[in-house]
Amino acid sequence: MNTSLTLQHITRPARQENAPLLLLLHGYGSNEEDLFSFAPEISKDIFIVSARAPFDLQPYGHAWYAINFDAAGGKFSDNDQARESMVLINTFLEELKATYSIDPKNMNVLGFSQGAILSYGLSLSQPGLFRNVVAMSGYISEDLIAGRNDLSVRFRESEIKTNYFISHGTVDQVVPYAWAKQAPAIMEEIGADYVFKDYPIGHGVARDNFYDMKEWLEARVLK
Repeated sequence: MNTSLTLQHITRPARQENAPLLLLLHGYGSNEEDLFSFAPEISKDIFIVSARAPFDLQPYGHAWYAINFDAAGGKFSDNDQARESMVLINTFLEELKATYSIDPKNMNVLGFSQGAILSYGLSLSQPGLFRNVVAMSGYISEDLIAGRNDLSVRFRESEIKTNYFISHGTVDQVVPYAWAKQAPAIMEEIGADYVFKDYPIGHGVARDNFYDMKEWLEARVLK
């Protein structure tokens, strides 16, 4: 566990210098150990960093932003906290480039649930920040996209073209499948290269989902 940077994190170093980065962003109530379970099966030519979200949940776990309930039982996200986390992740990425031997032109992110929502927010607010984005069991929150009005122009003019792997469970009880299905329309709007896959599961990652993602990711990160 490294605690000297903005976000606590664990790493799986690559077997070579100047390696591509894969940043893992976990979901609500989880921690950095969760998605790090993917690391043993992902190519050792990729430097993996799994970050812990900054907000503690009682009695355990962590979140990138709060999820609150109104008097009628409606659920809503604290977008101010989400934006705060996005700023922290940006700072963290700069620290990673200064601390570890990673290729600054080959940074990639994999997010699950809240982590996927922030991965969308970061990559769409800053086209070219990531070369590849894996968004699992999340959705695009347009409230988190800075510069939404000229997104298509900025995306097409970016030197680094971002690819997206989007996956979702068709019976997800936490993030509705219909919310996830809104992402392809935005991908088409901005001209992104993307894949959308669904699986007959709830809020999680099926075995087939993982191996589809792994094949897609390694083919693009290591080409």
